Amino acid sequence: MTTARPTDNPPVIAFVDDDERASDLFTRYARTEGLTVHGFQSVEAAQSWLIDNPVDLVISDLKMPGMNGLEFLEWLRGEWPELPVILITGYSTIDNAIQALRLGASDFVKKPYDPEELIDLVRRLLDEGPAQPPSATEPGERGMLGQSKAIEAVYQIIDKIRDVRINVMIEGESGSGKELAARATHERSDFAGTPYIVIDCGALTDTLLETELFGHEKGSFTGANTAKTGLLEVASGGTVFLDEIGNISDAMQIKLLRVVQEQEITRVGGVQTIPIDVRFIVASNRNLAEMVREGTFRHDLYHRLNVVRLLVPPLRERRADIAALAQHFIDEFAGRFRRPAKQLTERAERAILEYPWPGNVRELKNAIERAVALSDSEEIDLELVGEDTAPASTHTGASTIDADFPTLDELERRYIEKTLEHTEGNREKTAAILGINKSTLWRKLQNYDKQ
Repeated sequence: MTTARPTDNPPVIAFVDDDERASDLFTRYARTEGLTVHGFQSVEAAQSWLIDNPVDLVISDLKMPGMNGLEFLEWLRGEWPELPVILITGYSTIDNAIQALRLGASDFVKKPYDPEELIDLVRRLLDEGPAQPPSATEPGERGMLGQSKAIEAVYQIIDKIRDVRINVMIEGESGSGKELAARATHERSDFAGTPYIVIDCGALTDTLLETELFGHEKGSFTGANTAKTGLLEVASGGTVFLDEIGNISDAMQIKLLRVVQEQEITRVGGVQTIPIDVRFIVASNRNLAEMVREGTFRHDLYHRLNVVRLLVPPLRERRADIAALAQHFIDEFAGRFRRPAKQLTERAERAILEYPWPGNVRELKNAIERAVALSDSEEIDLELVGEDTAPASTHTGASTIDADFPTLDELERRYIEKTLEHTEGNREKTAAILGINKSTLWRKLQNYDKQ
């Protein structure tokens, strides 16, 4: 058995994939992120090297010649029970993802994967360290950071339902941390070891969403050359987080209602019902109760999902957490970018406490990320954080973005348009700043008659 790696060295990752090109591409990308990666084209080669070399995390393809990813996972668990392991799976092998999670895989990703998202998953697993039982007395331990009364109230509800598999509805403004609240609800529960799958409803058309959720049979439509297991099957026994559920169509609402009620699905093009056992967590930055009153969201589905309601507060309502969040992001990005930044100046800290943060935690994180990347000293001054955070007496920019108390939808629109203007119309940069994918941004701009 290998010895522990010194904690002050860069994280070491073993990447196992018989596709040499995939291994080389990821290795080169990861090194630009400050990670040390050793690539192997077979499980046997990786095993031989791992016996004498310590690593922090293993990434392995599931389907390979010789020993496959599941057999490799079993071997790793026998040698190092707490070593984080990520498995990569194609659609044709996604059924094995369930078994992988039950055998102790930390997570799995589907091909084709985004290297940046895979790196983010790696960092999250490395930051978490060996799994520990969640503590109700440390609300900032996982997920949402902060010790404010507003965040403590959210965690009190999360911890009250930790021993029951019950549907949860999460509401809050864009960027407030709804996905973090969903993950905390799962990871602080007694069922944290079960599958947890995230689906962005706002990024998919009805057809794609239906295929993702329910799967399809071979030949059910043009291009369906093999059967596909839906994510609801993969997540059976665990939790599915449906983000931006307010964006799904009425037809999809009807199909989802049946699934929630009956706990069974039928694949696209199939006739046989498949039983599942899924706990649903859903989120929306829109007021779903208002949508029910307007007739744009089904009341029966709403009440099936809204068994427990979590309202994630906007950052302006948890100002006691702003300084701590900023410091957390400084520490994170200073380490990632290898910058000397350690803290904000008093002027910059005073400014971020006064600024309304219409983009919430996501906006704060992006501001600190930019400031750290541009910093060349231990202290970060106001100019690096961004002129929009300056007091209204000297800068009027974003401080007036919500001066007339607009609706949340209008506030979101103004923030998107302001960000688009800041990037000079670059949608890729805009989506990155907003923390959403390009397809979601495109859909929102269509709604704003920008196309």
